[in-house]
Amino acid sequence: MDLLHLTNIAIEAAISAGKIIQKHLNDTITIEKKEGGSNYASQVVTKVDRECERIVLSHLMPTCKAFDIGLLSEETEDDGSRFEKDAFWCIDPLDGTLAFINKQPGFSVSIALVAKDGTPVIGVVFDPSTKILYHAIKGNGAYKNSSLWNIKNTNNYLTYVTDKKLRDTPKSNEIQEILNKHKANLRLKTIKEISGSGAVMNAILVLENGPACFLKLPKKDVGGGSIWDFAATACIYHELGLLATNFKGDILDLNKKDDTFMNHQGVYYTNLML
Repeated sequence: MDLLHLTNIAIEAAISAGKIIQKHLNDTITIEKKEGGSNYASQVVTKVDRECERIVLSHLMPTCKAFDIGLLSEETEDDGSRFEKDAFWCIDPLDGTLAFINKQPGFSVSIALVAKDGTPVIGVVFDPSTKILYHAIKGNGAYKNSSLWNIKNTNNYLTYVTDKKLRDTPKSNEIQEILNKHKANLRLKTIKEISGSGAVMNAILVLENGPACFLKLPKKDVGGGSIWDFAATACIYHELGLLATNFKGDILDLNKKDDTFMNHQGVYYTNLML
């Protein structure tokens, strides 16, 4: 399987979807509701989500036939092909729909190629707000706008990246204790918060604002993001030598058998070891 060739196709697909998002940035968007997790963010969908998925699939579907690749995409029913093929495309055509609806940065297009065993081998993220493209190929490094990306932590404070503000997050005291420990261990002056983005851009914001972390505690309620929220950025993190794990520090299960939700294990993205 030619990973470089497939990466180039995924990049074209992500940028094409990003152009659709940019075209609708100033539109009044009608919000629809779909079956999702227990939180509102997982239940909202718009015509732009579907239009982005259509254009992404127009690029990727020919590769599914040519290379015998499975498919998992947020706005399409899971057909189980990800369990049968050696690899599958994992697509979030518009992550951060709420941020997009509210006309604030934090939305993106995310495309990953994931091996059957759950290993991410390609990760592509396009941020339509900044027009920045991030991508990685297993064993071939991570890139920002096609240049090899080297991450450096330059702040003298800890950044906590989150979709909801900490004060509005369940078990906020537990999260605060974790952040306080990181601040003390790294001898940092204070903790600052960046909130409001989707899961994909939250992971990218950690890389852009180090030392930083993004985490979701395990919970019983269905939600906590789905496989497509984390697959592409996990590949990018792996190629940077950084941690993208479940909350306990184990490998993210990016080809879950029962469903796509990640709520039971939680997630943990960090660049604190730099």
